[in-house]
Amino acid sequence: MDEDGYVQFLDRMKDAIRRRGENISSFEVEQVIVAHPAVENVAVFPVQSELAEDEVMAAIILKQGATVSAAELLDFCQPRMSYFSVPRFVDFVEMLPLTENGKVQKFKLIAAGVSDATWDREKAGYTLLR
Repeated sequence: MDEDGYVQFLDRMKDAIRRRGENISSFEVEQVIVAHPAVENVAVFPVQSELAEDEVMAAIILKQGATVSAAELLDFCQPRMSYFSVPRFVDFVEMLPLTENGKVQKFKLIAAGVSDATWDREKAGYTLLR
């Protein structure tokens, strides 16, 4: 809410990503990723594509003492979701930005976008199965 009393929405009213003509539920992608035994929490969100529309990115917190590579995580995801829903970008993070009531502030993740530390499956040569 701004100083004049107006409310501004900083995230999508529906939590969906549009990628190459497909609608992707970030909630559904998050449910698959968080089912991996090494994952504590995850936020899935859109980032700008160099082509058009969006690419899928996941910010992942691992459980204490757990390790998994981005490629291993995508190997886990592929049989559990449609090929177009598999994240292109993966960031392993220590924490996610949260509101006072514990919801992820995805607008902050979207603003941060892809960094030098972000794993990119296309640059890594990772091949999706169809």
